[in-house]
Amino acid sequence: MVVSGYAVYQANSSSPLVQQVIHRLVVAVLWGIMLWGTFSWADLGSVVVVEETMKAASYLNIIADQLHPYMAFVFPTGNGFFQQDNVPCHKARIVLELFEDHTDEFHLMTWSPNSPDFNPMEHILDAIERHLRAQTSPFQNISTLRDHCLDIWYNLSPVMY
Repeated sequence: MVVSGYAVYQANSSSPLVQQVIHRLVVAVLWGIMLWGTFSWADLGSVVVVEETMKAASYLNIIADQLHPYMAFVFPTGNGFFQQDNVPCHKARIVLELFEDHTDEFHLMTWSPNSPDFNPMEHILDAIERHLRAQTSPFQNISTLRDHCLDIWYNLSPVMY
């Protein structure tokens, strides 16, 4: 299962199913920065900075470069679930066809578009937001904000995921 969500920050101012779940984290930040990462019940995955608007083609690249290796590592027998919301790039025909072609590696889980109460990724977003708001001085530029978001991600407590 993959869960997606967005949080905007401004710089300058254990069931068997749950054990087979991968969550996708997307943190959109003002000034055009977006972070995409994965986590599961077992492991915090990597996070990457997305340098462009998320269109179907760029999403396919992330799936190939980030999601497939992560799913193969966490679920080598192909029994994992990937959940995504209904953002337009997720619903693109080429994206859905890719998932259909890879059902032997993992399964795409259907998720209703407006289900924030069932979105475990919200806890990660909340932790990142709390860390950012705790900063006593504003971030001077997007690079500093990006670095701080990455630092927060890689220092998340396993309790969070």
